[in-house]
Amino acid sequence: MSFLEEFQANLESLPVILQKKYALLRDLDKSLQEIQRQNEHRCEQEIEDIRRGVRSGNITPDTSVIRFSDEALDEQKHSIRIADEKVALAVQAYDLVDTHIQQLDQYLKKFDEELRRERENAPISGVPASAPDGNTKSGRGNEGGRGGRKKRQTSVAVATEAQPTPVNPTGMELDLPVDPNEPTYCFCNQVSYGEMVACDNPDCKIEWFHFGCVGLKEQPKGKWYCSNCAATKNRRRGK
Repeated sequence: MSFLEEFQANLESLPVILQKKYALLRDLDKSLQEIQRQNEHRCEQEIEDIRRGVRSGNITPDTSVIRFSDEALDEQKHSIRIADEKVALAVQAYDLVDTHIQQLDQYLKKFDEELRRERENAPISGVPASAPDGNTKSGRGNEGGRGGRKKRQTSVAVATEAQPTPVNPTGMELDLPVDPNEPTYCFCNQVSYGEMVACDNPDCKIEWFHFGCVGLKEQPKGKWYCSNCAATKNRRRGK
């Protein structure tokens, strides 16, 4: 079992465990609110009885001997115990989530090391990985895209000159270390990641584009052209 499969297996039980703890927290909270209401009502009643006793002369107005009943004090102690249980449950839920976060950090570190080893062992190539449908791809790769077209570093350089200000509509930050020899794509001039689509113009200078950068959420049907190539085609038709 890989570290990713192991983490997924451990993560599957987390929602159920948290749900049970939160349900118990809700039950404790309902019990606590009910006991607090009872205790407030009891204390108000006892205070009123004490006032009537003092006014009638049956009770000495000495605060050192005036106290609530044992029932009222027991309710207050019970409330404190329930509150302590709620705190303990909240701490357990926090620790449980924190443990999984720490595991995820460890798995991401291992995954990062594996990617680094793969890049070091793989031959240097400026070509993105091919996707099953031939027009989209996920992640970083070394194979050609549509029709075996190769992505050349010179094309990337031209695309960089055409786009002097890199943009990234997806807002995705790449925290993984990037090989300086790894080619970049798209209007954002970043490396291959996530779902990507290839422009159907064989002379496209950029060729591959991230879905988010071109406003796509799914694989386009039929031929698809980037905005630069589409504008070029429209100018040619106008002539």
